[in-house]
This record gives sequence, C-alpha cells and structure tokens, in this order.
Amino acid sequence: MTKVLLSVHVLAAIVVIGPITVAASLFPRHARQAAGSGGAPGEPGEGRDAWIAAFLHRICRNYAVAGIAVPVFGIATGARLGVLADAWLVASLVLTAIAAAVLVLAIVPGQRRMLRSAGGAGARTAADDAADDGEARSAAARLSMLTGVFNLLWAVVVVLMIVRPGSTTGV
Repeated sequence: MTKVLLSVHVLAAIVVIGPITVAASLFPRHARQAAGSGGAPGEPGEGRDAWIAAFLHRICRNYAVAGIAVPVFGIATGARLGVLADAWLVASLVLTAIAAAVLVLAIVPGQRRMLRSAGGAGARTAADDAADDGEARSAAARLSMLTGVFNLLWAVVVVLMIVRPGSTTGV
C-alpha cells in the first residue's frame, strides 16, 4: 500500500504541480503583451495573448484545487512509513504550505487583476496607454518574482523528498 500511495503522490506532483509552475511562469509575459497590445480590431494576432493569458490563469486556478492531492497523499505515505515527525518531512510540509499560500493568495489574484486591467476599453489617449503599459510591466514583474519564489519552494521540496536528510528509512 505504501508504494501505491507514494506512486500517486509523485504522479500527482508531476501532473498537477508541473503544469502550474509552467503556466504561472508563462502568464506574466502574455498578460503584459495583451495589456500593451492595444491593437486595432482585425490586426494579426489581436486577442491571442489575452486568450493565452486567460487560459494560463484557468490552469493555475483549477490545478491549484487539484494540487491538494499532493500533500494529502504525501502525508498518507509519510504516515505509512512512520516518518511524519522527521525534520525533512516537516520542512517539506511547511514549504508546501507556503507555496500553496503564495499561489492562492498572491499569484492567482495577481493574474486575475492583470486580466481585468487588460480588458479595459473605451476612449484612450497616448498618456493612458503609457500609464497602463507601466502598470502592466510592474504587475508582470511582481508576478514573475512571485512565480519564481513559488517554483523555488517546490524545487526545495523535491530535493528534500529525494535526499531526506537524517532519514533512517530504506525506501
């Protein structure tokens, strides 16, 4: 049973967390380009970046819910192995909780704000476009930084899962 739990845990991490890290990493570029395009209707590629940004946001939002499976099966595996109190697992759980908080409280809402601001329309001046472009660049940079932190947290968790410092289990 332990091998099944571990397999589901690893597969869930690959299938769920992998797409989130990629989608969150790609989102800022496409959202910034969608906000700054201001292209005329019918212009080649018009709306493409906005569609891609919205799609990447949906991936992050929906996969975040499915991502709950990763720590659930991880905890179940740790319980079966009797290592729930080991420092490497506790550290991994804390880092996982921080990564989840960054995703749910900062990245997804930031993406939502960028999508809303990119959807603005109406009579615009060059000064409006310049101000919006500056805001879009700032928001994209902030999201890129948060995504980098999110990805780094998961990288550390993966290393802890592989190395398991201080572990006495032979699994």
